Amino acid sequence: MDKFIESYTVEEVAEALKLHPYTVRRLCREDKMPGFKIGGQWRFDKKEFDDWRKIKK
Repeated sequence: MDKFIESYTVEEVAEALKLHPYTVRRLCREDKMPGFKIGGQWRFDKKEFDDWRKIKK
Protein backbone atom coordinates (compact mmCIF):
# COMPACT_ATOMS: atom_id res chain seq x y z
CA MET A 1 0.00 0.00 0.00
CA ASP A 2 1.52 3.30 -1.07
CA LYS A 3 -0.41 5.83 0.96
CA PHE A 4 -2.38 5.81 4.17
CA ILE A 5 -5.27 8.18 4.71
CA GLU A 6 -4.91 10.18 7.89
CA SER A 7 -8.34 10.19 9.45
CA TYR A 8 -10.40 11.22 12.46
CA THR A 9 -12.79 8.95 14.35
CA VAL A 10 -16.41 9.78 15.14
CA GLU A 11 -15.44 10.54 18.72
CA GLU A 12 -12.70 12.97 17.67
CA VAL A 13 -15.05 14.80 15.30
CA ALA A 14 -17.83 14.90 17.90
CA GLU A 15 -15.48 16.41 20.47
CA ALA A 16 -14.18 19.01 18.01
CA LEU A 17 -17.69 20.07 16.99
CA LYS A 18 -19.17 19.70 20.49
CA LEU A 19 -21.77 17.23 19.22
CA HIS A 20 -22.86 13.80 20.36
CA PRO A 21 -21.31 10.93 18.37
CA TYR A 22 -24.82 9.78 17.34
CA THR A 23 -25.42 13.21 15.79
CA VAL A 24 -22.16 12.97 13.83
CA ARG A 25 -23.16 9.55 12.47
CA ARG A 26 -26.63 10.83 11.52
CA LEU A 27 -25.15 13.80 9.66
CA CYS A 28 -22.89 11.43 7.72
CA ARG A 29 -25.79 9.17 6.77
CA GLU A 30 -27.68 12.25 5.54
CA ASP A 31 -24.63 13.38 3.48
CA LYS A 32 -24.40 16.61 5.44
CA MET A 33 -20.85 15.89 6.60
CA PRO A 34 -17.94 14.38 4.66
CA GLY A 35 -17.14 10.90 5.88
CA PHE A 36 -16.58 7.34 4.73
CA LYS A 37 -17.00 3.91 6.24
CA ILE A 38 -14.24 1.41 6.89
CA GLY A 39 -15.33 -1.90 8.34
CA GLY A 40 -18.65 -0.45 9.46
CA GLN A 41 -17.08 2.52 11.25
CA TRP A 42 -17.27 6.12 10.08
CA ARG A 43 -13.95 7.86 9.43
CA PHE A 44 -13.13 11.38 8.29
CA ASP A 45 -10.22 12.32 6.04
CA LYS A 46 -8.34 14.96 8.04
CA LYS A 47 -7.72 17.36 5.15
CA GLU A 48 -11.23 17.04 3.72
CA PHE A 49 -12.85 17.45 7.14
CA ASP A 50 -10.70 20.46 8.07
CA ASP A 51 -11.55 22.12 4.73
CA TRP A 52 -15.28 21.39 5.24
CA ARG A 53 -15.12 22.81 8.76
CA LYS A 54 -13.55 26.07 7.52
CA ILE A 55 -16.31 26.47 4.93
CA LYS A 56 -19.07 25.83 7.50
CA LYS A 57 -17.82 28.51 9.92
